[in-house]
Parts: sequence; structure tokens; C-alpha cells
Amino acid sequence: MLICEYIIVKGYKDSIHGAGTVNITQKYKPSIYYYLYHCPQITCWYKPMRRSSLIISALLGGIVALVSVNLVSNDAVAFHLPESEAPTDYREGEPAVKYHCFEQNEDGSYNKTAEGYLIPCEIDSGDNAWMLTSSALVLMMTPAGLAMFYGGLSRQKNAVSSLHMVFITTGVVAVQFALWGYSLAFGPDAGGYGFIGTLDWAGLNNVLHDVPSNAYAITIPHQTFMVFQMMFAIITPALIVASLAERMKFSAFIIFIVLWATFVYDFAAHWTWQIATENYGANPDYCGFGWTGCLGSLDFAGGTVIHITSGWAGLVIALMLGRRLGYGKVAMEPHNISMVVLGAALLWVGWFGFNAGSAGAAATNATSAFVATQIATGMAALTWALVSWAHTGRPSTVGAASGAVAGLVAITPASGFVSPMSALIIGIVAAVVCYAALVFKNKRKWDDALDTWAVHGIGGLAGALLTGIFAEHRFTDWGDNGLAFGNPAQLYENAVGAFAALAWAMGITALIIKVMDVVWPGGIRVTPKEEEVGLDLSQHGERAYVTE
Repeated sequence: MLICEYIIVKGYKDSIHGAGTVNITQKYKPSIYYYLYHCPQITCWYKPMRRSSLIISALLGGIVALVSVNLVSNDAVAFHLPESEAPTDYREGEPAVKYHCFEQNEDGSYNKTAEGYLIPCEIDSGDNAWMLTSSALVLMMTPAGLAMFYGGLSRQKNAVSSLHMVFITTGVVAVQFALWGYSLAFGPDAGGYGFIGTLDWAGLNNVLHDVPSNAYAITIPHQTFMVFQMMFAIITPALIVASLAERMKFSAFIIFIVLWATFVYDFAAHWTWQIATENYGANPDYCGFGWTGCLGSLDFAGGTVIHITSGWAGLVIALMLGRRLGYGKVAMEPHNISMVVLGAALLWVGWFGFNAGSAGAAATNATSAFVATQIATGMAALTWALVSWAHTGRPSTVGAASGAVAGLVAITPASGFVSPMSALIIGIVAAVVCYAALVFKNKRKWDDALDTWAVHGIGGLAGALLTGIFAEHRFTDWGDNGLAFGNPAQLYENAVGAFAALAWAMGITALIIKVMDVVWPGGIRVTPKEEEVGLDLSQHGERAYVTE
């Protein structure tokens, strides 16, 4: 009954142990079409895969249908206009007006046209062009840069799986963010305590394409700001792929990233970056920011929101899933270093949109963030290479690429607040502490497969704390000076913000993984046989390289 499965698994095991010469990829052509039409006995692979696909499709389809119908009906009521009015003619009292920037008179009343329409605040075409470009650069980081980076770091039999997980996250989180994620993360605060947003902007309702927000980046359209933030929401759960690579079911991964983006990322983003011009009566003592923003915690481009949350969540997942088969006994080195370097290079380039784009405009602090990013990254790549060379006796190409990423991670929260020389120090510290974390992790035998925790978790935490030390108010007017410039309170404020996000991410991630593993048919980890064959074949029916 399982003869085909046995032949494939046995052939693969023989090939990796050098005990035989069977090349199963050539002899048996194990594509998904081969399984379906030539080997129907492999029910343990095909049928669960089919059931999982149907379950996922039904769940996502139902959510999208329900939410879309509700929001479309709301839009039709809210924006029903007489035939003589254009959709871009806004009047006082329309639902979206209170969230957007319109010209006002000195007494606070709206300035209107002769026909009684509101006049939108001016949009700066240069700022808008820069922010759209930055959005594209940040998008490139996930399905191109990160996918190549993780795909190269994976073993050959799991390369497609890692690529696919990163790539599909780009689509899944884009939908989640548009339907409810943006509203939870950046929408009006629910209750006035800076904890989470409402669903007032769900489905991008009340998020206009031709008028700036009255709170965020007021020289660009609100939807430009939204799509820039969408790219951040996309890459954050994609970073976690490194921790669960080579052993988590693809179907479970899809549901996990939806839950994680909603209950971890959206909360952390709201705490740190949410801004409101008024309270709308929810809480008289509301400060107008997320609660860590009210505290004064600084995070220019996502060191806390993105890297701390994903890195420490990754550690939790790696520990809960357990080690890969053969960990510590079988070589698990990167299968394609060229892909690793290409991925790191794409990440490096895209990160300029990530950090400099977080200025929200083509402004002077975009320049300082750009410069700080380049200097810290170069210094970190060099430092990691030298430390690795001294430690192992050989200069590692993968190490230099990892060092560059560590530098990018650590400078992220500080980029718009620090001088070039402070960025140099941050690059050195990032490489040293992330390399030390990698060594510590390996000694503890924590199987964080592609090192999310060591690079992003530790690098993000180091960057957040170093921001509290080296920040200078002169670079960004809403920033503050750090410990090194006479304000020790800033280090405390950043530490509170960082450790709060860390604790939240670890706790909620553990809960999500525990519940999913209980309710998911067969658990969320692939079977030993599937893991031995590789997730490329067992989960996707595809191979990274076809040579015949």
C-alpha cells in the first residue's frame, strides 16, 4: 500500500548516507503530478494536503466574503452622493473627514469652496514619490531579498518550502492588513488607552487616496502611508520562517501568520506608532499615542515592532516545535551561498526604503537615516567577518552576509535619531552581540534553523537599547536625546517599550502555537518521514533544481 512512499524515502536516505546510488529525483520524477496520476497509494501525503487546502480556502474565503460584503454596504451608505457631486468632493460631516487633513481657518473652522466643499491639505508630489518608492523597496525585501536569503540558507530538500513560506506571506498579510490589520494597528484607539485600535478603518474604510491623514505623514495621501506600513506588516511574520523552517506544515503556517499578524504585530505597532489628533470622547486622559509612545519610547523604523517581536517569537516556536531530525549529528549547512549573498544584497538595498522611508517624507531626517543605515551595516558586516575569522580561523561569506543583516536590524530603531559616528558604534556592537548569541544558541542546541533569534531578536533588542543611549533630538524633531547626551530617562523608556513587546510576542506566540498544535489534525509539525524526504517534495511536490 505504501510501496511508492517506501521507495522514495529509502532512496533518499540511501543517497544522503552514501549507502546507495539511487537518484530518486531522476528515476521517479516525484512532482505533484507524479503523485496524483502515477502513485495514488501515497494517501498520507496527498489527501491531508488536499483537506488542508480546502480548510484554508473555506476559512479565508468566508472571512473575506463576510467582511467585504459588510464594508461595501457601509461604504455605499456613507459615501452615497448626489449625481452632481464627484467622489472626491468632501463635505463636513462625512465619516472620513475627521481622520483627514483639510484646510482650516484661524478659528478652527474648515475653509470651503464656493460650493461648500472642503479643501484638502496640499500633497507634496516629491514626498509622495519618495514614499511610494520606499514602499516598493520595502516590498522587494520580502518576496525577493528574504526569500532568496532563507532559501539559500536552507538545505536543498527544503529550499522551495522556505521560499514559498516567505513568498506566500506577502500575499496573505497584504489581505489581512487591508481587511483589518491597518485599522487595528493605526486606527482610532479603542478605549483611549493606547492598547489596540478599533475597526473603524477595516477594509480601508475612511482611508482616502487623495487626502492626507491628519495624524500620519501629512504631506502624502493617507493610502500612501497605509501601503508603506503594509510592507512592514508583511516582512515581520516572514522573518519567523527562519525559526520554523524545515519542519512546520505549510497549511498550519498560513493560519499561524494570520493569527500572529493580528494578535502580535498589530498590537505592538499600535503601542509604538499610533497617533490620534483627538480622543473622540473615549478617555479624557488619553495622550494621543500608543501607550509606549506616550511613555516616550523611540523606534524610528521598527526595531521593536518588527525585529524584537519576530525574533523572540521565533525562539519560542523553535523550542516548541523541537529540533530537526539529525540536528547536531547531520550536516545542515546552507545549500546555496550565492543565493544567500544575493538575498542579503537585496535586503541591504531595500532597507534604505525601510529606514529612510520611515521619515514619512523626502526630508532631512530621511538623509540622516539613509547615511546611518549604510555606515552601521558596513561596519557590522566587517566586524562579524573579523570576529568569525578570529573564532573559526576562516573568513565566512555567510557570516559577512549575516553581519550585514545584523547591522541593518540594530540601526533600524536608531536610524533617524543618531549621528554617523554613533551608527558606527551601533554596527560594531550589533555584530558582536549577535555573533555571541549565535554561539550561545548553538551551545544550548536551540534549533532556530536560520537564526531569527540571534540576528533579529538580539539585534533588535540591542538596537532599541542603543537608541536610548545615542539618540539626538537634532536629527528628528519628535525624537529626544539619549543617555549619552544628558537624558538617562530615554534609555529606561526604550527598555520598557522593548521588553514589553518582547514579553507580549513570546506569550501570545506560545499560546497560538500550543492551541494550533492541539486542534490541528496530526499537529502542526510534519511527520518524520516527510521531514526526512524534505518539505519540498512532501509539502509542495516540487524540487528546487531539476537537472535531467
